[in-house]
Amino acid sequence: MMTTSLHWRRFVFCLAPLIALLAACDGGAPKTKPSEATTYVSVEWDKLPAVNDTDLMAGYNSWFSACKRLAKDPVWGGTCALAAQVPQNPAAVRDFLKNQLQVYSLRSSEHGANGLITGYYEPIYKGSEQRNDAHPVAVYGVPDDLIIVNLDSIYPELKGKRLRGRLDGRVLRPYDDAATIGTKGASAPVLAWLENPIDLQFLQIQGSGRVQLESGRQLRIAYADQNGYPYKPIGRWLVEQGQLTKDEVSMGRIRDWAIAHPERVNELLGSNPSYVFFTLRPDSTEGPRGSLNVPLTAGYSVAIDRKV
Repeated sequence: MMTTSLHWRRFVFCLAPLIALLAACDGGAPKTKPSEATTYVSVEWDKLPAVNDTDLMAGYNSWFSACKRLAKDPVWGGTCALAAQVPQNPAAVRDFLKNQLQVYSLRSSEHGANGLITGYYEPIYKGSEQRNDAHPVAVYGVPDDLIIVNLDSIYPELKGKRLRGRLDGRVLRPYDDAATIGTKGASAPVLAWLENPIDLQFLQIQGSGRVQLESGRQLRIAYADQNGYPYKPIGRWLVEQGQLTKDEVSMGRIRDWAIAHPERVNELLGSNPSYVFFTLRPDSTEGPRGSLNVPLTAGYSVAIDRKV
């Protein structure tokens, strides 16, 4: 359960019990206002759970790696400049954090200080670089006919908004949804082939992963783009269909259901119209990259929902 959050004095939000978890925060103020049911209660630093020196330094260095991208950011730049001068020892880091951060406890009108944290992981799936009977499911790169329109280039008030589609003569039409791509395929390079469509769905949900080849080599797959449709959880569809209860929904239970109901797998996957396209990245010991295009650190990086 989550009982404590950290809040930048410049209104950049991070949710974490430790400063170590600041690494994946997005530079800039949230674009979505917090829910009216969400409140922030100021907390003294000595109320935080104790953090040992090893975790403190690992978490701090994970956060500081984001400063490579935030040095010129109007919100983060000054803090990053100060951080660059901090000696690499726990005492100096603790002083820096206490001087630069104000701790808040995130509360909701419904659940108080209790909350839910879900984990991110980089899945590994068996696959092949060539299609065969054991690996019939394509992992697509970005389609050649996918058109992306950045709306803020014309309407500044729509900053960050994009349209995705394909040209039909001079008209931009919606791109194929997931059900259509699953049936017809896509005009896109194939990066790898997986064993089953559930593996592909989970890879798309995570946004990145690795494909384990029979040779022992791994392909590193990363998010590249998306077909323009909103994501709709397939677990929610199973609940709506009366196949699982809300408390039963998990990746394991979804996979078990798919194995038991192969005739309905396409229906399940089609309930989520969103479809993710990938790119290959060099294999390395680094973690997958977050929203700042900085490698995430296992055990320390955290993703924050802007709606919080």
